[in-house]
Amino acid sequence: MNMNFNQLKSLGIVKCFGPQIQTVTALMFHSKNVCKDSMFFCIRGENTDGNCYVEEAIESGANSVVSDKEEDLQKWSRKYPCCSFLLVKDVRKAMAYIAKHFNHRADETLKTIGVTGTNGKTTVSSYVRSLLNLLNMPTGLIGTTGIWTSKEKIAYRKSTPTTPESIDLHQIFHMLEQHGDKAVSMEVSSIALDQMRVEGILYDVAIHTNFSEEHLEYHKTIDHYKKCKLQLFKQTKCAVINLDDAGMGADILQRFDGPFLTYSLREESEADLKASEINVSDNGTTFYLNYLGECYPVYVPIFGNYNIANILSAAGAAVLLGYTMKQIINVLPRLESPEGRFQVIEAPDAAKIILDYAHTPVAITRLVEEVKKIKYNRLILMIAGIGIRDFNKMPKMAAAIDGQADEVVVTVDHPGYHDPQEIVNQVVKGFAEPNAPNIHTALTRKEGVLKALQLAGEGDLILLTSGCINNAQIVKGKEIPHSDEEIIQAHYL
Repeated sequence: MNMNFNQLKSLGIVKCFGPQIQTVTALMFHSKNVCKDSMFFCIRGENTDGNCYVEEAIESGANSVVSDKEEDLQKWSRKYPCCSFLLVKDVRKAMAYIAKHFNHRADETLKTIGVTGTNGKTTVSSYVRSLLNLLNMPTGLIGTTGIWTSKEKIAYRKSTPTTPESIDLHQIFHMLEQHGDKAVSMEVSSIALDQMRVEGILYDVAIHTNFSEEHLEYHKTIDHYKKCKLQLFKQTKCAVINLDDAGMGADILQRFDGPFLTYSLREESEADLKASEINVSDNGTTFYLNYLGECYPVYVPIFGNYNIANILSAAGAAVLLGYTMKQIINVLPRLESPEGRFQVIEAPDAAKIILDYAHTPVAITRLVEEVKKIKYNRLILMIAGIGIRDFNKMPKMAAAIDGQADEVVVTVDHPGYHDPQEIVNQVVKGFAEPNAPNIHTALTRKEGVLKALQLAGEGDLILLTSGCINNAQIVKGKEIPHSDEEIIQAHYL
C-alpha cells in the first residue's frame, strides 16, 4: 500500500522524520518477522521493548518505524535517511488504526459480534458463529479454538491465545471478507481491551457472559480487570447482558445507553430472554425459551445449564441483528459446540470421557455440577495449574472440586518458565487433605491425561479440564504441540 504519512494524521501520527511517502507491504511488531518494505511498530511487552530492535528491523527490510520516542527517531533518521520514522503518542493505539487502514477497514463491512466475560467466551462466540451460519449469514470466528471462516478452520499462527494483536486481527477481518463471510464472532479478552488490540472497532453487538476473579497476574486488582471488561460496552452499537451475573451485569446496565437485551435462567427474572423447565438427557437438553410473552419449546444438542444461558446470549445477538425468534428456534437443534467444550468421547470400555477446558474455580464448579447429572460409576477428574496465569488462583481450583470426585489428577498446563513441580504444589495446597490416596499428580499434561485414563474402569466418567490453548503447551516461550484427543486415541489403540 502506498502511504502518504502527511495524509494519515488521523491515524495517530504526530510527526514524520524522513520521507513522507513509502510503499508499505506488511505491518510487523516482531523484528524477526520483518520483511522487505515492512512498517515496524516499537511496542513494549512484559520483557522486551521494540525500540531496542529498530536497527534489526531496518536491516531486515523495514522502511518505516513507529515509536513514541522522539529523540530515538531523530537519531535513527539521521543514520537511515531512506526510511521514515513516525512519532505517535501511543504505539498500540496507532498500530490498531494503521492496521485498520492497511486492511481497507474490513471490520466495517462485516457484522462484528464481540464476547467478553470471565467464563463462556469461547462457547458463546462459537454458538454465535454456528447460529448465524444456520441463519444463512456466513460468519467466521476468532478465539481460543483458532481462526475459522464460515466453512472451515484455517491455518493462522495467532499472536496471542485469545484476541490477536491488532495487526493480525485486521488481517483476519480482511481474510474473512475475501472468503465471502458477512460477519465475525470473536472473543474479546480484558487484556486485549487494555492493550488496545480492538481499538477503533465499533461492534454491532457486544455480549456479556459473567464476571469473577481472573487474570490478576496481569491486572493486579479486580477493579482494573472489571474496568477493562466494561470498555467493550463503550464501543458497541448493541449489547446482550446477563441479568444473573452479580459481578458486572448491573455495571453494564448503568453505563450502556444503546439498544440491549437481557437474559436469565431465573423464571422470576424480568429479563428479555428466559429459560425454564430445563431437562437434560443423554442426547442433549430441552427447555422453554420465553421472549416477548411467547414461550417456545427448544431442543439443543448440548449439555449444562450454564450452556443454556450461553445459548440465550447467542439468540439475543441474533435478534439484535434482525432475526426473528421463530427463525432462531427452528435452527437451534443443529447448533454446533466448540472444540474442547463439554466434548463427549466414548471409550471402548464403556467409560465416558468429557473434554472441557474450564480453568477458573467458578467454571470448574459449574462444570462438575452438570457432569454429575450424567450416569456413571466413578468420576475421575483432572485439573491443572496454568503456569502462565495467576498462581493465587491455583489452590482455589482445588478447593472448588475438593471431595467432588472419586479420583483427582493434578497436572500442569503451559508451565511457561516455571518449574512444573512448583505449579502442582501450589494447586494441591487447596485440598483439605493434599496427601489423600485419591489425589494423584503428574508434571506434564500428557502424563496427567494418561494417568486419568489408567485410573478409569468400566462405566467410569473421565473429566479432563483446564487450559490446553491452541493445541499446544507453552514451555519456556515455545509452543509444544499437544492434543488430548490424540493421546486418548493412542491409549485405546
